[in-house]
Amino acid sequence: MREAFVATTTELLAEDPRTALVLAVISADAFAPAQRRHPDRVLNVGIREQLMTGVAGGLALTGLRPYVHSYAPFLVDRTYEQIKLDLGHQDVGAVLVSIGASYDASDVGYTHHSPGDVALLDTLDGWTVQVPGHRDEVPSLLRAAARTDDRVYIRLSTQENRQAFPESTRLQVVRRGTAGAPLVLAVGPMLDPVLAAVADLNVTVAYTSNPRPLDAAGLRALAGTEVVVVEPYLAGTSSRLAGAALADLPHRELHLGVSRVETRHYGSVADQDRSYGLDPAGLRASITTFLG
Repeated sequence: MREAFVATTTELLAEDPRTALVLAVISADAFAPAQRRHPDRVLNVGIREQLMTGVAGGLALTGLRPYVHSYAPFLVDRTYEQIKLDLGHQDVGAVLVSIGASYDASDVGYTHHSPGDVALLDTLDGWTVQVPGHRDEVPSLLRAAARTDDRVYIRLSTQENRQAFPESTRLQVVRRGTAGAPLVLAVGPMLDPVLAAVADLNVTVAYTSNPRPLDAAGLRALAGTEVVVVEPYLAGTSSRLAGAALADLPHRELHLGVSRVETRHYGSVADQDRSYGLDPAGLRASITTFLG
């Protein structure tokens, strides 16, 4: 996904004089050729992530379309105040593109983990959040963001599904159960683990790479009396929106994701998945227990 981001953004810089890129060292080497060709629109501010976001706000005020990039904890957690003020309060847009996801840099430690990034952005108004589940979904998301002035967060990961899906703001049905079957909604790279977990269960499985804004109409249309949402970030991040969408429908909800209890042991991404119950075995245990 990171390579797709570099390639597509390099193309956008060449094609559209409105496109700008602001970096804080991360991925600067990959964008070095683009910086040589467009030194006025590819800026590396050094290890100053707050400044990176402030510069993006300034560029947006001049009419440029800034792409802003770093690891998720440096791009969102560390710069939350600047996102809130320099983008949101000034009512300008930018495209934040993160790598690292919740714990892709699993063995580096908690400084490089960001399971709460989407929850943080949910406290602010007007953000589109996109969580591609495959590298081939990345270019279309980046190009669509270039055509607007919206505030967009694109969350890249080293984890991905085997199959890419077309860009859509609607929930996409991957497997349909019988009428009234429970719905399992998988966000981004959680689809493959979900499909493995529910392989022999009578459930409808839906997929989205565009969790914000949530497709409330699609959720209502697909929901049975049981709804399970599986997200690759903090468990329950979408519970408020799902609850609002289904408020007048009798139903039960289960929200699975990264625990809010901080883990202080590290290891591989697979180790982290197991510890949070986000591997197929853990998901199956949670889902079957919920469904009874």
